[in-house]
Amino acid sequence: MIMFLIRALIFVASAALGILVADWVLEGFVIDWSDWWGFVLAVLIFAVLQSVLAPWITKVARRNAPALLGGIGIISTLVALLIVVLLPIGGIRITDALSWVLAPVIVWAVTALATLLLPMIFIKKKVEDRRDAN
Repeated sequence: MIMFLIRALIFVASAALGILVADWVLEGFVIDWSDWWGFVLAVLIFAVLQSVLAPWITKVARRNAPALLGGIGIISTLVALLIVVLLPIGGIRITDALSWVLAPVIVWAVTALATLLLPMIFIKKKVEDRRDAN
């Protein structure tokens, strides 16, 4: 159970990092910092949607369009971003076509890297803490 919670926290943190990088890189991707609660809620909803949509889109693609299987992560990221932007919670806006094309790629890439690297950082820190305790 603890490992599940740690993995969930890492995935939420990586989603937040991906969204922050997209905001930093793309002019048309805007985080509304006046509504920080909306941003937090948007990140949480995005992370849940991403984890639910990826297996579902994989199943649909496998049955109907096998050529899309390689891009499932980017497609599910696009759908999750679309839903989060359309929800009336605020926090995130995408204002131009280029950002709609690039944001899913950026968020997906950063999320994938962070999901890979963050556990290594936490494991390394935990190992160092145990060595220091002995």
